[in-house]
Amino acid sequence: MTLSENTVNILMKVIGDNMKKFIVNKEFWDLFPDSAIGILVLENVKENIEIGESEALEIKNILDSANKEAKKYLTSDVISENEVVKVWREAYQKFPTKKGVRCSLENLLKRILHDNPVGTIFPSVDITNAISLKYALPIGAEDRDKLDGDIHLGAMKGGEKFLPIGSDKEEPPYEGEIAYYDNYGAVCRCLNWRDGKRTQIDDNTTSEFIVMECVDSSRIEDLNKAISELEELMIKYLGAKTFNKQIITKDNPSMDIE
Repeated sequence: MTLSENTVNILMKVIGDNMKKFIVNKEFWDLFPDSAIGILVLENVKENIEIGESEALEIKNILDSANKEAKKYLTSDVISENEVVKVWREAYQKFPTKKGVRCSLENLLKRILHDNPVGTIFPSVDITNAISLKYALPIGAEDRDKLDGDIHLGAMKGGEKFLPIGSDKEEPPYEGEIAYYDNYGAVCRCLNWRDGKRTQIDDNTTSEFIVMECVDSSRIEDLNKAISELEELMIKYLGAKTFNKQIITKDNPSMDIE
């Protein structure tokens, strides 16, 4: 039986409507019109138990090298005076945030500044931390299978559900706060400050949604290099398969993630 063109179009629309998407809302672009967000969606990521000793050692060496390389971004002993940190301090002043929160990249670089290198956690996190340090760009990773519907980046209504990693107390976002969220609640608060426990990756995660933000338009080329290198390392060491990879901009504000 041959399906009519109209039937095929209807089926394709139904399939498309049911796909999970990543969508960056207008509120974000109003604040950061020239920014770009690198997205890497991976499948078939090896669980920690499947990683051989030699691969784990190589990943550790990559992280060690990135810890050393990151020192080039720290031209001042005052963390806030370094350009790659300053740009995020300024970004966080554009929307309501919890007092004292900082970009995840700043937290990594602060360790380098104080001679406390970022240590190994498990291979997937080690690789993302290595790329974050090497390129001085914040990176967040979520378990794609734990996301509830589409994931958005935009302004929060305030009061959405959010249990941060490392806490047993709910910390709902503020009204107007820029954050990642899905149907259930917030996924990562204050743009790239802290992930929630609900969607965090662990050593059993096999499907990942990885995001890398760049609010400095002069560093878009670095963003492209960083996401490509991250993809290569995840494929080489963790056997990952790329479902989708894109650079999201104001002119291209959404993509399929499942």
